[in-house]
Amino acid sequence: MKIYFSCSITGGRADQPVYAALVGHLEARGHTVPTAALAGVGILAEEAEIDPGVVYARDVAWVNAADALIAEVSTPSHGVGYEIALALGRGLPVLCLYRAGGRVSKMLLGNTEPGLRLGAYAGPAEALALVDAFLATAGG
Repeated sequence: MKIYFSCSITGGRADQPVYAALVGHLEARGHTVPTAALAGVGILAEEAEIDPGVVYARDVAWVNAADALIAEVSTPSHGVGYEIALALGRGLPVLCLYRAGGRVSKMLLGNTEPGLRLGAYAGPAEALALVDAFLATAGG
């Protein structure tokens, strides 16, 4: 499957190790993750060099070409919210992961779109298990 991985970039990078674990897990299982670089340590510097219009066009094209979207939503991000809405509007299955006990937008928690799943995790291993369960039902 081609999976769009969505995570906070400018909103904060405290969860970067989890992002890297999620992307590594997906790739190890043979999935294509066009946004894999977003999980990297140096992404802030890389993205700072790219025009916002280029980022928008690139990311929308990646969402449009994806089979599913997985987002880590523990750190609020306008871009992640936009990507989730875009994917849902296109009928893609979406998984939103967040740290157990964390604060998550009520726009996500209250969303009843049939393609949206939410999963709280206590640690990376639990997040990976949620990914596997989601992909088993999303065709991957």
